[in-house]
Amino acid sequence: MTEPKKSDPRAAGGPLALSILAGAIIGVVYRQSTFGLLVGSGLGVAFAVAFWFFDRKR
Repeated sequence: MTEPKKSDPRAAGGPLALSILAGAIIGVVYRQSTFGLLVGSGLGVAFAVAFWFFDRKR
């Protein structure tokens, strides 16, 4: 018997890059560029891990 084909994984690079850029831009607006970059990076990593976690279950 053949195994059912698994669906292709979703890419998380786009949301990761956008969250880093958004965090940097928002950080510049509030004159806290490093903090904004770190928060954006953290949110992007959280999105990437969430995408990976849900893809594993599919």
